Amino acid sequence: MINLLPGQKKIEGDVTISMSIHDHRSERIELNFYDNLDISRIEFNGIPVKYERHQKVLSVIKPDLEIDSADIRIVYSGTPKSLGFGSFQFGEIDGNSYVYTLSEPVFASTWFPCVDLPDDKALTDLYITNDSSDVSISNGKLIGITTDNKRRTYHWKTFYPISTYLIALYSANYKSFTQKYYSISRDSLSLCYYALPKEFDDAKRDFEDHPKYLKVFEELFGPYPFLKEKYSVAEFWWQSGAMENQTMTGIGSKFITGKKFFSDMLIHELAHHWWGDAVGLKSWKDIWLNEGFATYSEALYWEKTAGFGALQSTLRSKRGTFERGTLYNPGDYLFGSLVYDKGAWVLHMLRKEVGDKIFFKILKGYVKLYSYSNASTADFKNLCEKIAGKNLYDFFNQWVYKGEGIIELRYGWLVSKTGDNFSTKVKIKQLQKGYDIYKFPVDIKLIFEDSKDSTMTTGYVNEKEKEITLISKKKPVKVELDPEGWLLAKIESQ
Repeated sequence: MINLLPGQKKIEGDVTISMSIHDHRSERIELNFYDNLDISRIEFNGIPVKYERHQKVLSVIKPDLEIDSADIRIVYSGTPKSLGFGSFQFGEIDGNSYVYTLSEPVFASTWFPCVDLPDDKALTDLYITNDSSDVSISNGKLIGITTDNKRRTYHWKTFYPISTYLIALYSANYKSFTQKYYSISRDSLSLCYYALPKEFDDAKRDFEDHPKYLKVFEELFGPYPFLKEKYSVAEFWWQSGAMENQTMTGIGSKFITGKKFFSDMLIHELAHHWWGDAVGLKSWKDIWLNEGFATYSEALYWEKTAGFGALQSTLRSKRGTFERGTLYNPGDYLFGSLVYDKGAWVLHMLRKEVGDKIFFKILKGYVKLYSYSNASTADFKNLCEKIAGKNLYDFFNQWVYKGEGIIELRYGWLVSKTGDNFSTKVKIKQLQKGYDIYKFPVDIKLIFEDSKDSTMTTGYVNEKEKEITLISKKKPVKVELDPEGWLLAKIESQ
């Protein structure tokens, strides 16, 4: 239960955590909970117990070492710290209060006690109380609404496990509208949208295409993972983007225009419900599995609806040199272009490496195997190798684990006559510093005198300097390397 007191910028919390206990040697159970909030009572299976606090660690003393399960109740109050991107925010617009949370990556514990790690998934029953003029929304399914005098309580419940950083609440004087979507599983899904009155008409126009987005992603990845609950989008007041809280995407108010200028943002957040919400992270070192996948999903959506050229243009807008850090374990750069954009490019190149049929089989297999649990980069790599039937050690080393930056190539070509055929020797040299030798497939296009006449061959580069010989009936007048843009590479010809 979270009782919101916007006038005082305070909350009152009454949280019970149910858990299994496997370590009978430890005298305490450690949770994450910031020590600026005042605790009035802690109970362990209904018995008041002692506890210790140090910054964000709350240690609950176990009354009995042999206990196998526990319900730990913590009653507290105060003003939550607002850390990270703004983990708990009180504000006011046009004389009306609003509240929102944004706990990624490790700040859920600023407003409720939990194990604040991405691989600690739980089920939630959340009761949010605020003034009766406000609508309070959260993850999962709305179970009921009760009103007591001028206070109103919304009860939201999840039926699927959720990572703590994805647990969220918003409360404001929202207006709402709904749509009904029918899944490929033949189940119906409620689509619920929330915005302030002044943005409401614009929000209706901006949000109305979600059934189209869902249809494409279900075809590509499998059924929407939270069909027993809902999918919702709500305006909130973080003005740097959007957030994929499980079943409740928040989008900053300045991105609601009524002109669908930020459709990619909505598509990205919906994609997270497969990549990040259903399939969670084992650690923040694996963040590219969330953000790279959701970013590439933007390109896949446009490819599915507007053709391969739309995918190419989407990816071109996400090119970079990515010189700072590796994709795996990016350190302080959890939410930069390295993770989002290079992550998307790595998936694009993996698709080229294994082929379309295998790539999309991998995506569906990944969802099926790890939904409602957590996966690491190693788990994803192992699944890719199993489904593709090939060793991807070099691919993941150069693009994910060890390589920084991108490939830099210079190529030249020489044509000679051999009997009735022409022999074209294409010499490719890797110039990049750092990761010395990348190994990759590359398309080589031979263009003949009639510019509409050409052939495409895929070669494989596995040396610092590689020569590939192509045979043709006609004499080529031009050679293009990677003409369709499959490689994250800077390419120049001699």
